[in-house]
Amino acid sequence: MDNTVVTLHGVNDLRMEKLPVPEVDRDEVLIRVTKVGLCGSDLCSVYKGTHGDLKIGLPCGMGHEAAGVVTKCGQDVTHVKPESAHRRLPDSVSDEEGAVVEPLAVAVHACRRAVVWAGCNVLVTGAGPIGLLCLSVAKALGATNILITGKESGHLPATANTSSDIKESRLTMAKQMGADHTLLATSGDAQSQAQQVQQIMGCQPDITMECSGTKAGLTLGIYVTKSGGKLVQVGVGPSEVTVPLTHAAVREVDILGVYRYVNCFPIAIDLLAKKLVDVKPLITHRFNFEEFQKAFDMFHSAEDGAVKCMISC
Repeated sequence: MDNTVVTLHGVNDLRMEKLPVPEVDRDEVLIRVTKVGLCGSDLCSVYKGTHGDLKIGLPCGMGHEAAGVVTKCGQDVTHVKPESAHRRLPDSVSDEEGAVVEPLAVAVHACRRAVVWAGCNVLVTGAGPIGLLCLSVAKALGATNILITGKESGHLPATANTSSDIKESRLTMAKQMGADHTLLATSGDAQSQAQQVQQIMGCQPDITMECSGTKAGLTLGIYVTKSGGKLVQVGVGPSEVTVPLTHAAVREVDILGVYRYVNCFPIAIDLLAKKLVDVKPLITHRFNFEEFQKAFDMFHSAEDGAVKCMISC
């Protein structure tokens, strides 16, 4: 069995390499990866060399949104332990859906941090993959009035294609995934956009989930979230930004941070197994393993409306 991997050696320097097949310890399993989804953090690593405040150590194996098949077990392995980093997928969840469990767990954690409740009003800023997943999970948890904005595309760098056609396609997908309202914010300052959001929703959101990783999204969230509401920072943006913090303080808007997830994989898998969340519309483009560079470049440019690129291994 070969162990072929895609490794990052520097900015925009991806290489396909063959490494030795690792030996398993007594309590480990060997997994043959079948599907890998590309993530916005992968783009930051490849095209910038950093992700937020984190500098990427090199060389670095790529691909953390993955599903696969166990091919070998250590002699002490009898079952998957609850505290294990691995989760068994039920038969009703495909490998492609399984590869989306990791980002779905981010959305689950964000919604738990926000304490989304039945009947609440939610604004999602940023219609990238994480924003669309937060929308889906909030809907599944009972939010009944959800607006998602498409001004900023969370995973796209400044050099990427950010045409209005691409943003509109994201908002069309958001509608298909359960958004009650969409807003393509093309101009105006954060306060005027906050008025637009309030007019469309008919109220101020109880919860804003900032998924674009931008100053604009964070500022809008501060201005528009109702007094006593919650602003959850899900997207990873610059290490420092200037925002109207006093406006949040005097209105007691709680600003909460989100970093990945904790104990959320079982919930994410359960949502998929019970068909409470459908991630299949997110997977817009599929590639063979040998086409990894094409997949990265398409995701980076958002060419042809790419949202989630899936690689078969």
